[in-house]
Parts: sequence; C-alpha cells; structure tokens
Amino acid sequence: MIINLRKIFNSPGEVMPIDIAVDQHEITDIHGYSFASPVVVKGQAYNRAGIVKIKFTTEFTLNLICDRCLKEFERSYVYEFEHVVVKSLSTENDEYIVADNESIDLKEIAISDLLLQLPSKILCDEDCKGLCFSCGCNLNESQCDCFSS
Repeated sequence: MIINLRKIFNSPGEVMPIDIAVDQHEITDIHGYSFASPVVVKGQAYNRAGIVKIKFTTEFTLNLICDRCLKEFERSYVYEFEHVVVKSLSTENDEYIVADNESIDLKEIAISDLLLQLPSKILCDEDCKGLCFSCGCNLNESQCDCFSS
C-alpha cells in the first residue's frame, strides 16, 4: 500500500493514522513462512519538529512446524517498529527510509521488518525434547527404551 506523505513532510505537527491489513494470500511462500491470518499494521506517520517518522505495530499468526519434534502449531506475534523517513539521501544509509516522490510502500516496509524479527529456530516449547534419534518417537509425548541400559 503506497502512502503519500507530502502533507506530513510539509506540516510540522501533522499526524496520519495507519491501519491496514495485508491478506495472507498476498504473502504466501515468503521465506518459508505460512501465515494463518492477515498481517494487521496499525500506527501513525507524523512530523515532529520537521522530522518525519512512521511508528507501527504488526500483529499476525503463523502456521509453524517445530524444528525439534516436527509438531505443527500456530503462534501469534506482535512487533513494534519505528523509522525516520526522508525525502532523499546524499549517501546510502540503512537507518532511514527514503520516500521517493514523498511516498512509501508501507506494506513492503512492514513485511520486511517483521521477517527480520522472526526467530530462526522455531520451537513449539522452550523445553521441547524433540524426537528420538533411533526410533523417531516424540519424546514430549512418550519415552522409548532405545538408549536405556
């Protein structure tokens, strides 16, 4: 979703509410994640003393598979983000978002932000025991005799 920030750039004190939903069908097959719900993005774009910022939260649910026991489960996430937005930069700087023609693609920014925050190791529970290396039973649900003496 392209948001035009011209009014925000030109009016210190101006605030623009942000409230969008990115349908999970629009973000299928992104980096191997399966979204169980839309990504809800809420926040605001504002100009405080000539500095333009966007501040927003993302809320969504993922369909996941535990890396240790292969159990399928859902988990909800909420992340908060804040960025300084500028009209242009003279040098490359990852700390700022450049608003080409005073516009930004909020959907792209929100999805990029949340993907960088997701854990690289997915566990159904911090204490997940995983699978037996020998027989493959889920050690969270039962015990096997493979390694007992």
